Amino acid sequence: MKKLLLISSICTLAAVLCPAQENRIPFADPYILEADGIYYMYGTSYDDGIGVVMSTDLKNWTVPGGTERHVALSKDDSYGNFWFWAPEVYHVGDSYYMYYSSEEHICAAVSDSPLGPFRQEKHVPMLEEKGIDNSLFIDDDGTPYIFWVRFRNGNEIWSAELEDDLMTIKKETMRFCMKMSQEWEKIWPAVNEGPFVVKYKGRYYLTYSANSYESQDYGIGYATSDSICGPWVKYDGNPVLCRPEGLYGVGHHALFKDHHGRNRITFHSHFSDTKIHPRVIHISNWRIDRKGILRISRRKIRTPQMAEMRRNSKSYLSQILFRRKYDGKPYSEFKDMLVSGDYCPASIVEGTYYLEGIFKIF
Repeated sequence: MKKLLLISSICTLAAVLCPAQENRIPFADPYILEADGIYYMYGTSYDDGIGVVMSTDLKNWTVPGGTERHVALSKDDSYGNFWFWAPEVYHVGDSYYMYYSSEEHICAAVSDSPLGPFRQEKHVPMLEEKGIDNSLFIDDDGTPYIFWVRFRNGNEIWSAELEDDLMTIKKETMRFCMKMSQEWEKIWPAVNEGPFVVKYKGRYYLTYSANSYESQDYGIGYATSDSICGPWVKYDGNPVLCRPEGLYGVGHHALFKDHHGRNRITFHSHFSDTKIHPRVIHISNWRIDRKGILRISRRKIRTPQMAEMRRNSKSYLSQILFRRKYDGKPYSEFKDMLVSGDYCPASIVEGTYYLEGIFKIF
């Protein structure tokens, strides 16, 4: 069955902005999903749900449809009425699963598109007790796990297996992973949060953030284990990212791969050395070296931006979604693709293709 996927375009390849500029991405707690050549970024921002923006190059981002904002998950389709935090989205089978918290309860919703709408069949959290920062990990054998933060003696990271629906926690498998323990984590207050797990050469890496997000010393560390069930041993060289040049309060990250298979990380920082909000999104590279140490590049930290929409620009057309296939071709060839039926312009006014977006037919 054919589907219509509304996808926005990217207009310029402008230089990376500094955090003080106005075109910042309006999120915190960022997560980036790559699907079918498109990057989708989700984050904490709206009072009434979870938003999403899109990009093809990780530098310039637009709102789907060219509107002021696009809500991928609405409070009308979900448990809770406020505090929609820290979303993550995973493509499993034919569906997209969003993990997030609302009113300090962990939740999961599903959609057939990364743009949403994401919905819960029943508007209930995954657990009755409070918690935040739920993150999915599927092991090589197909077993799904959830990692999240429980409010016990401070913010502690726990894990559990999920049922095949990827939304139901097997409560009998709930297990403690870690809590505040290293000296760098003890600045303020007792916080280990924002878990994100990757596996490398049979070894599990549980990355996390420590200290309060309000602290300038909010930073990123990691622990390792030979088993997804633990025990987890923190790297004695933590933090692996804290106060990189000119940035404060860096953390609540997500790891992902770009179009070229390179390891990337996205995270937020404080707005400045004197102001926390609005927080600013950054992207960098990460790797695991020959000694098995996870390293995050400080040199390659970049600050993506919201692209300015420019109407009636033919040069703009060479940067629409799937532009990689058409890079280097002149507009005379490119415009034939627009009217061939493979792509349908969202609107045509006096022969000019406007920039609200393009419908790709699958």
